[in-house]
Amino acid sequence: MNAAVPACPVNRRGRRFASPVFVTAALVLLAPASGAAQSVWVRTLGPAGPLEGTRVEASGQRVLTDSAGMARLRLPLGTHTVTATRIGFATESMEVVLSQTGDTTLVIRMREEAIEGEEIVVTSTRSERRIEEEPIRIEVVSREEVEEKVLMTPGDISMLLNETSGLRVQPTAPSLGGASVRIQGLRGRYTQILSDGLPLYGGQAGALGPLQVPPMDLAQVEVIKGAASALYGPTALGGVVNLISRRPEPARELLLNQSTLDGTDLVGWLADEVGERWGYTLLASAHRQDFADVDADGWADVPRFQRLSVRPRLFWNDDRGTSVMATVGGMTEDRTGGTLPERVTPEGLPFTESLDTRRFDGGLRVRRLLGSSRVLTARASGFVQGHEHRYGSTVEDDEHRTGFAELALSGHDGRHLWVLGLAFQHDAYENAGLPAFDFAYRVPSVFAQDELALSGWLTVAGSVRWDQHNRFGGALSPRLSFLARTGEWTTRLSGGTGFFAPTPFTEETEAVGLSRVTAPAGWTREEARSGMIDVGRQIGPVEFNVSAFTSLIDAPLQTVRSDSGLLTVRNGDDRVHTWGTEVFAALRTGPWRLVGSHSYLRSTEPDPGDTARREVPLTPRHSAGLIGAYEQEGRGRVGIEAYYTGRQELDDDPYRDASRRHFILGFLVDRRLGRFRVFLNAENVLDTRQTRWAPLVRPGRTPDGRWLTDVWAPLEGRAFNAGIWLSL
Repeated sequence: MNAAVPACPVNRRGRRFASPVFVTAALVLLAPASGAAQSVWVRTLGPAGPLEGTRVEASGQRVLTDSAGMARLRLPLGTHTVTATRIGFATESMEVVLSQTGDTTLVIRMREEAIEGEEIVVTSTRSERRIEEEPIRIEVVSREEVEEKVLMTPGDISMLLNETSGLRVQPTAPSLGGASVRIQGLRGRYTQILSDGLPLYGGQAGALGPLQVPPMDLAQVEVIKGAASALYGPTALGGVVNLISRRPEPARELLLNQSTLDGTDLVGWLADEVGERWGYTLLASAHRQDFADVDADGWADVPRFQRLSVRPRLFWNDDRGTSVMATVGGMTEDRTGGTLPERVTPEGLPFTESLDTRRFDGGLRVRRLLGSSRVLTARASGFVQGHEHRYGSTVEDDEHRTGFAELALSGHDGRHLWVLGLAFQHDAYENAGLPAFDFAYRVPSVFAQDELALSGWLTVAGSVRWDQHNRFGGALSPRLSFLARTGEWTTRLSGGTGFFAPTPFTEETEAVGLSRVTAPAGWTREEARSGMIDVGRQIGPVEFNVSAFTSLIDAPLQTVRSDSGLLTVRNGDDRVHTWGTEVFAALRTGPWRLVGSHSYLRSTEPDPGDTARREVPLTPRHSAGLIGAYEQEGRGRVGIEAYYTGRQELDDDPYRDASRRHFILGFLVDRRLGRFRVFLNAENVLDTRQTRWAPLVRPGRTPDGRWLTDVWAPLEGRAFNAGIWLSL
């Protein structure tokens, strides 16, 4: 039995562990030492009975308890410390002295405690494990980092994602400031953006998706790189960005921000618990931005927009293993770009591009504990988004709809942590004036995954998913990952396949509209294979990580320009090949933090207008970042950031064939004064701008309707923003 310990109050929300509490007791078996190894049976008990899935360690051995809470260790005679750990419980230890052969049984009583400190639990693989125990490499942006980006861009998550290693927010609709999220060089359409595992922003977030999500209500962001179809189906060919929401800890917050580019943000956050079972959160925000013509050429470098959004969430749990989260969200935005009032294009006429968006979504997640070792999880969501898009005199009205449902059963059995599930997703698009582009994709799926602890230092995880697409047929998507921990080193090896169902939305078509695209014909699905190896180590306050990755996409969808001015979207004859490396290092000591990263990326594809291959446009070979910060808890922080972007190949740019290398430098000052936080952020203090090296506006409109070149560097130049964050 455990030694007596002081009673510890139970945190019903139990999300973060307290610092490990070690309880020791001596068990001495009175007989002379003899014989070989002895079996030690360890039984772990929680408040509700046996605890399955508890990790039991001693003398280099590591096993998981079964459904009866039992685990077996084979230990040599002598003194050993047996340690038991499980998410949601304090770590417990017992010392045992083995001096004779014969089985020994230990009973360890686990105490529920909340997670604190630096412990990070990830949920994107459905296993809810500590990040260091997850075989699949997952990048996590913590709440601390989220808060920094809230102070920089309270209205959207574009900067938060763009400053994450391996991710790049690539402008795709420059007139309106649109952008997509590229993961390890792959096109943005392959990236699936989720909210708590639900596609609340649709099957494809589109060019403005990352620019319409305020980050105030995010607890953390989890990123899975590489083909993730085995986990989330055909919409996750390139990877997943999962936005994890904050939980209902009592808080009332109001943030007001103003920028020198004449942008204003007002964001409110309300969260509380109602009794012991109910809780709620509410995010409401209003954002406005006026035109900014930084280079004074008569074209808006920053578009004008007004946006309102609201998202309430409701939480319930019965303290017996059942929990429910329900949410609805609404957003309305009117966005306008193009020539400024009373200004004209080089042809002597005004040109206005605008996009009015109305979006509504809802989601539900139910989690129920079945016995002590099984968890049943149900998720469902719906999304509808309407657009009125104007390209000069051309108007397009369309509607996007996504419906999603999933049922999964997970459990622990010995060394196995497994999941079985069924899913269904419906993605539909309707264009009132261009019905040839309408589609309705229905994809029922079945999936399974298993994580097996082969030994104390090696874990293997396998995932497999079958998707039966109503238009592109059935596809099997497997993924296999290994986690090895030897001494202070951690190594992950992962590989998988996936597929993507083509749609007419590419980076090129989103910039000019579907009225300039030929009707789709003869499409086949895009298929991918990807692999990554990742090696990391923690040495005192220093953490570093090195990754190498590669991916192949067969039959990639490409946009071909014709002399008639129409674009044709078709499958390419050759593959897209992407490979590269990522290096990350961080020093955290006391109030100081220093983080550095470097990415090397090569990506080639068949040239749409030739038989040769070319570098994928707007893909820098080298990019690097350096962040330094000094923070005193409860008082404030000072931070500085520097980012380097290397040379990029350009596509059909009349002024240059390749971009300029450039640096961006910024700093942030955040001061806490009781309930107030005042902040000042300086972005791009070197005033790096694309228009310093080449014009943005073309000398004439292209046959396919473009007035602007591609964007490869900032357009807005130097900018400051300041504000107040009030906690009531």
